[in-house]
Amino acid sequence: MADAGNLIKVCFVCMGNICRSPLAASVFVHKAKQRGVEGHFEVESAGTGGWHAGEPPDARARRTAAAHGVPMSGTARQIKRGDFDRFDLLLCMDDENREHLLAMGAPPGKVRLLLSCDPQATCREVPDPYYGGPDGFERVYQLVDSACEALLDELLAVRR
Repeated sequence: MADAGNLIKVCFVCMGNICRSPLAASVFVHKAKQRGVEGHFEVESAGTGGWHAGEPPDARARRTAAAHGVPMSGTARQIKRGDFDRFDLLLCMDDENREHLLAMGAPPGKVRLLLSCDPQATCREVPDPYYGGPDGFERVYQLVDSACEALLDELLAVRR
């Protein structure tokens, strides 16, 4: 297990922090545990908006995660400027949230689109499934699953 000073600190960011970003964070942690490297990372999620702060992840996101054997818990929170110093990497689900972080003053070198990590990605952004049905959540799961696998590979290669 890495000591706290050597942790790679990653925050997944979407709009409300109840669908995409907590799902991505949960998938990433699950994959890290499967590889026995969860101790190398500090992982959280946050939203650019605060209207869902304190709420659990969306039930549809939790059901989708559970269907894939991925534990999901936590409560929504809004990103704050202090997170820009605290985290090594801020992974946004879409351009709108990426631009929001940059406008808040996030260092551009720390802000990336999650799907930019995945050479297999067929789109640029993780679509927001909030106003859709279960198929949208499954699509989000598939996108973040592949991207988190590639991200984990990338971050572990940097640690070596």
